[in-house]
Amino acid sequence: MNTLQLASPAFAEGQPIPAAYTGDGADRSPPLRWGTAPARTRSFALICEDPDAPGGTWAHWVLYDVAASAAELPEDLPKTGELPGGAKQGRNDFQRTGYGGPCPPPGPPHRYRFHLYALGVEVHLAPGATRAALRAAMKGHILAEGLLTGTYQRRR
Repeated sequence: MNTLQLASPAFAEGQPIPAAYTGDGADRSPPLRWGTAPARTRSFALICEDPDAPGGTWAHWVLYDVAASAAELPEDLPKTGELPGGAKQGRNDFQRTGYGGPCPPPGPPHRYRFHLYALGVEVHLAPGATRAALRAAMKGHILAEGLLTGTYQRRR
């Protein structure tokens, strides 16, 4: 499996996610940037998860059919099923479309893993697809993967 470099100008690997990108702040999606994908890439998909959630891994963002020519996602994407350029957003575990920022219970910091996938296909799922549906559609088509982990701790 090839590796994609994935980074954010808003936070560094393993560091706290600024409050503006959380449920305690404006709940904006963070900007993300990635390196060159394999030549056969036809689209990108992204899943952001909290593996430390009390009830099991929690999906915060499901995004797919991002153009193969893309190398970044801007900050504060609209929370709509369809985005300019043909990308689509799925339903997160808050049962909302688009990005839902960190909002853990008080206690130790949680990790938020942004998984970016370069795919050899466009998945062509309808807007609002679940993380499970996206994973099933990606199976056997992942050419490369990038990972960026941020943390967030609620102090209230």
